[in-house]
Amino acid sequence: MKPLLMLGAVSFKKEIAIVLVSLGVIVSLPVVALASVVDVGQMKDPEVKLYTGPVSTTNTYVFGHCTYWVAIRREQTGTPIPNNWGHAKTWASNAISQGYKVDHVPVVGSIMQTTAGLFGHVAYVESVNTADRSWTISEMNFVGWDVMSNRTLPAKAALDYNFIH
Repeated sequence: MKPLLMLGAVSFKKEIAIVLVSLGVIVSLPVVALASVVDVGQMKDPEVKLYTGPVSTTNTYVFGHCTYWVAIRREQTGTPIPNNWGHAKTWASNAISQGYKVDHVPVVGSIMQTTAGLFGHVAYVESVNTADRSWTISEMNFVGWDVMSNRTLPAKAALDYNFIH
């Protein structure tokens, strides 16, 4: 197959322009993909940010995902967890099999876990309000890939989650 230039159908300048436009589209695809998974409206909230902390040399969970954040957070607080619990969906069962206590009681430092969704979700319990038993979590990948955020959940929601201690 002969190039269009040799067939006389397109000038050399037009062929170069087509190549440059194609390269521009290819290079911009990762940016568009990231923008599509991040809720830009939430990024205006000062509590929501991309993770820019140190990269762990021992954490083998996938960067930018909830499991990575919780493993980092537990490492930071001196209570590291194993790197073999898999997707968030399997964390409670794997934790039980390795001797961890799992219940429906949020405690500071515990891991909140749910099997909802394709891969489940995990978050780190940062605080518990003693007055109303609500709890605040820090998490990654709830708002969007690699996006850090915090939420406070009401006491009645505790039965919907597992807490790994």
